[in-house]
Amino acid sequence: MGAEPYLYFTEYRADIGEALERLREQEFEAGRYNPASPFPFDRRNDSPGAQHGSIEEARTAAEADGTRSILDLDHISEEPEFFAASPLPDERLLELFGTTQPTRTTVEKDQDFFEEIDRGHGIYIIVYRDGKPDEICFAGYSFD
Repeated sequence: MGAEPYLYFTEYRADIGEALERLREQEFEAGRYNPASPFPFDRRNDSPGAQHGSIEEARTAAEADGTRSILDLDHISEEPEFFAASPLPDERLLELFGTTQPTRTTVEKDQDFFEEIDRGHGIYIIVYRDGKPDEICFAGYSFD
């Protein structure tokens, strides 16, 4: 099996680490992670509830595959690294979207940014509405 991509949009918060943690808790509580739910997850319908006592227990149970979800990312880093979400550089935002302030529609239409992401890594993009930060897009690849 190969690495699996995942993508989330969550409410914008100036503290990106806090936004990541809230999203992780939300997805853990819903049970949308490997091995609690079959992959790929349908965020509208799959909510079996947490099947483990903690995110760390879920990550351990997932073994080498990882959770195939945002649970695999546990911190923010300025540079790409395992278990981290790092910002997509402004130069790449301009290449992909023609702006450093993409809208959700723009990000949903052009997901070539997945080419930037290695297994076990993640990125984030601040998404704008009416020229103001509105959401954060987190995207990543599972380990295997």
